[in-house]
Amino acid sequence: MTTVAAYAAPSAKAPLERTTVERRAVGEFDVLIDIKFAGICHSDIHQARDGWGEGIFPVVPGHEIAGVVTETGSGVTKFAVGDRVGVGCMVDSCRECDNCKAGLEQYCAKGNTGTYNALDKNGDPTYGGYSTHIVVDEKYTLRIPDGLALDEAAPLLCAGITTYSPLKHWNAGPGKKVAVVGMGGLGHMGVKIAHALGAEVTVLSQSLRKQEDGLKLGADHYYATSDPKTFETLRGTFDIILSTVSAPLDFGAYLSLLKTDGALVNVGAPEEPISVNLFSLIGGRKSLSGSGIGGIQETQDMLDFCAEHGFGAEIELIGASEINEAYERVLNSDVRYRFVIDAATI
Repeated sequence: MTTVAAYAAPSAKAPLERTTVERRAVGEFDVLIDIKFAGICHSDIHQARDGWGEGIFPVVPGHEIAGVVTETGSGVTKFAVGDRVGVGCMVDSCRECDNCKAGLEQYCAKGNTGTYNALDKNGDPTYGGYSTHIVVDEKYTLRIPDGLALDEAAPLLCAGITTYSPLKHWNAGPGKKVAVVGMGGLGHMGVKIAHALGAEVTVLSQSLRKQEDGLKLGADHYYATSDPKTFETLRGTFDIILSTVSAPLDFGAYLSLLKTDGALVNVGAPEEPISVNLFSLIGGRKSLSGSGIGGIQETQDMLDFCAEHGFGAEIELIGASEINEAYERVLNSDVRYRFVIDAATI
């Protein structure tokens, strides 16, 4: 066991504060990672504030982790000391169910082990990336290509894969019209990735405040959803609508924007239930769907894809003492587009 510095929420809704946590000894197939950067995801706020159910406190959030390997177990074959690596939203799964065998570890039938706010196979709490070091099994560790800066790569481990996976699954590409709802941490990555895949990309945002950014990042069109004319103009337009927002939408209105056989895919997760009039699905054989992160191989594919196309996340680098302020700014949509913690300040 090793004691390392971290930032944790000691209880639900409490401000995060500097503390220490215990990391397990490096096992046969483990790597010890010197964390360089950790992204702040909206999920971190949901979980630190018990928005998604009862948490395991203290919570050390952070599942967008980029760093460097400093030690390897005797059985490790994928990585060597000095390698640039990342860790996303999960650090283990059962490895035996059909989903795990199919490379869909994120949908493990027994539930994957979250990078934080979860219990590992020994029953010990997991602690995330708002920390100086983490020990992770090599199978759940990703290689960050040399073409990606570590700070800009960190948010790809959640925001990148959360948008890449559904865009790939629903075949975004040339000839497809994709709408991205929301231009935040997830949404801006959705725009970049959908554009790189060759789709025609439209941003649907509450206002036109970020229109210039959206067009620079690869959007072909940008509409304000606060304008009722938007829903008239765009009726029946899209093959895929990727909703990245954590607020409940008027799903009937958004479903009306889909073509026949189109899909509205949710990657944002509102804390409260939603209601849907099923006639908005039946009329057009439309789908209302959800998508989580990706499996380990797909996450590696995403990192390689982003490196190949020369982009990471748009970030604002902060010190650890600014985490609580950053949380409030995320809630106020006051970040362009992902806060990243410099772990050297922890």
